Amino acid sequence: MVISPLLGVRGVRGVSGAPAVAALVGPTAVGKSEAGAALAERLHAEIVSVDSMQVYRGLDAGTAKPSPGLRTAVPHHLIDIVEPSHELSVAEFQSLARTAIADIWERGKLPLLVGGSGLYFRAAVDDLSFPPRSDEVRRQLETEAAAVGNSVMHQRLAALDPAAADRIESSNLRRVVRALEVIEITGRPFSRGYSWDGYSSVYRLAVAGLELDPARLRDLISGRVERMLARGLAAEARELASNNLSLTARQALGYRQVLEEPDAAPDELRDRIVAATARFARRQMTWFKADPRVVWFDASCEDLVVTLTGHFRSRLRLP
Repeated sequence: MVISPLLGVRGVRGVSGAPAVAALVGPTAVGKSEAGAALAERLHAEIVSVDSMQVYRGLDAGTAKPSPGLRTAVPHHLIDIVEPSHELSVAEFQSLARTAIADIWERGKLPLLVGGSGLYFRAAVDDLSFPPRSDEVRRQLETEAAAVGNSVMHQRLAALDPAAADRIESSNLRRVVRALEVIEITGRPFSRGYSWDGYSSVYRLAVAGLELDPARLRDLISGRVERMLARGLAAEARELASNNLSLTARQALGYRQVLEEPDAAPDELRDRIVAATARFARRQMTWFKADPRVVWFDASCEDLVVTLTGHFRSRLRLP
């Protein structure tokens, strides 16, 4: 069905209410980009990426950005929008995403969020607030971390805020520093005062999740990593690191493993990236499975796009 650009999707339930927003989420490598582009064409939609690393220019070989063909066929927002030296915060992303959603809606199209970064997704659609930031405090903590190491910084966090330390891996220096930054600024634990337990969207939201058998997903992850390395991931990571790569961008899967183990043999590097990506996919599933709004679909379903189209048209009352 072709929807008139003059009517678009806003005529479905009137302009006075909150915008309708569709979202397609799930673990890495499950096929969200391709399914999202096909959906967007059927739903008269534009895509808003909710990927924490695709926002960065230059992180190309390892972030599985939608192909040029997909981005030509369907408008995509929030891809390649900031320099890799910039520490993009979730609060900044929230503002950018909501601006894109409003723009798409005002032009009579449906915003379709596509991606697997759970916190970025929730920041875009839910009424979440974020703790304050201080560039000076963060730089001091990062300098100290470079001198004493991740483990010491995580031990400090455990002493100041055991609940936050339990949730943050010691290897995730960016999050450890962020928690310590908030404690330094506010004088109270990072784990208190910023509860995101409730699921209440600021939009009329419908969410679909894609899932696959874990063994099949692992095979897809392995194949994706092979292609990323063949496209020059290691060289790209080293080049970016030589030009003031931000701590946030350094956490990107693949890039992080290259920079942490610069002398790793190719096979060892591949295995490290595959294992890290598989762990990340499991964390993504845990995050999204906790969200009661997500309706799950088998990504291997032969009529997946048709089924998803029906789901969103029904949930959002689209023509």
